[in-house]
Amino acid sequence: MGDQSKYDKDKWEFYEDKKEEWRWRRTAPNGEIVGASCEGYKKKSDCEKNAERNCWNG
Repeated sequence: MGDQSKYDKDKWEFYEDKKEEWRWRRTAPNGEIVGASCEGYKKKSDCEKNAERNCWNG
């Protein structure tokens, strides 16, 4: 996978979409979106679990 430390400065955002479902997005320091949830979640905790599977450290 490579050196994880180069991703430590990425910004993680959790938000509710228009359907009031939880989603996440990961943004690199240069502003580029480098990851995002591909579905919405009814519970924020489920969204966070998905983000953890995609390298979010909580």
